[in-house]
Amino acid sequence: MSVSLQQHASLQPFHTFGTEARAAWMAVADSVDALRSLRMDARVRDLPWLILGGGSNVLFASDFEGLVIRMAVRGVEEVDGDTDAWRIRVGGGENWSDVVARLLHSDRPGLENLAGIPGTGGAAPIQNIGAYGVELAERLHSVTVWDGRHDVLHELSPEECEFGYRDSVFKRDGGGSGLPGAELAGPGRVVVAITLRLPRRWAAVAGYAELERELRARGEERPGPREVFDAVLAIRGRKLPDPAVLGNAGSFFKNPIVSREVHAELLAHAPSLVSYPLAGGRYKLAAGWLIDACGLKGYTRGRAGVFEKQALVLVNRGGASGREIWELAQEVQERVRERFGVCIEPEPRIIGG
Repeated sequence: MSVSLQQHASLQPFHTFGTEARAAWMAVADSVDALRSLRMDARVRDLPWLILGGGSNVLFASDFEGLVIRMAVRGVEEVDGDTDAWRIRVGGGENWSDVVARLLHSDRPGLENLAGIPGTGGAAPIQNIGAYGVELAERLHSVTVWDGRHDVLHELSPEECEFGYRDSVFKRDGGGSGLPGAELAGPGRVVVAITLRLPRRWAAVAGYAELERELRARGEERPGPREVFDAVLAIRGRKLPDPAVLGNAGSFFKNPIVSREVHAELLAHAPSLVSYPLAGGRYKLAAGWLIDACGLKGYTRGRAGVFEKQALVLVNRGGASGREIWELAQEVQERVRERFGVCIEPEPRIIGG
């Protein structure tokens, strides 16, 4: 089969920051055969490849001098499960938020804490998406990956994906699976589907402080899946701007993790520091609190800004370039480093930064 290729393509409609950027080439892949066809195309096979899902976790600080592939592999189907869990196979191009809602309506709960997260099924394992006490790794059976260099399909277990906090092997191996791998020529590893594992015995995960408060305010002492789903969407709706109105990529910075000693030192100088204890004596710091404490909530630099309702979110106030947003991000990083001695890292993939 052949796949249509567009040259000098605008990327503005395909990422949630909505900044102007161009790709040397762009194509849509709705199957592994489509990826194979691109692999054999002399015009693009030796260029850097960039797989783009919903474009909600990327900032184009410059044009991309390679091939951008918009992932469009579809399908949501129940496959063989076991006595403990249902298994649901999700195409890499499926809208993640829609999948969560669809499964909940089909009496397959377990993803409600991850409701409302933008992006696609194929991008979810790359970032190991997580929210309100649940990470994808906890609900995953396997990831189906096409190895473009050897034209082979692999099923990777969660252990083989080497998941961490907003991290996976896909972000570290230089493969073409999702956003990473832009520096390498040709196809690397591309996530074409994931298989979820949803426990048959559902139990609410409602210990995350913000979610717990929301459920209590709603009078939900013993919430079901629908109540958790609604509460999560309500919180996200209050905190995060609609990308159609104000370009953004959700939380721009990861919550930094520090040692017990560093945490104690920070707490001595900032008693109101927001943090969460982790295994091994470490602490996760609330990056939004750190940014807010630097007086940056609502801050504007040119046409880019820090969102007024949530300091973790950087926004395109209208007509900002990707470079302007990236320069703002670097300023925020520097201000936090100067004030607290802590490095906050970007969550989105920075192209050309």
